[in-house]
Amino acid sequence: MSDDPTIRRIREDISQLDRAIVEAVNSRLELVARLKLYKEENGFPFLDPDRERQLLADLAEVNRGPLTNAGLHELVAAILGLTKRELERDGE
Repeated sequence: MSDDPTIRRIREDISQLDRAIVEAVNSRLELVARLKLYKEENGFPFLDPDRERQLLADLAEVNRGPLTNAGLHELVAAILGLTKRELERDGE
């Protein structure tokens, strides 16, 4: 571990962002679980490919970088995949 104050400060900032990411993902999972339950109770299909495409288009529009479009696609795919897997695990 480096004693360099700049490295330490930047790592602390990164750790704060990492914690915020985990909180945001957990909040997203809770909301998607609520949506899934509502859809199940009302006869709607859970997966909506059009919504997923719109989500990606909306995020691409506000992405100011340095995340590339390819990176954004990977990130969204990872989040959507993780969300689906977590909701399946929750139902076990």
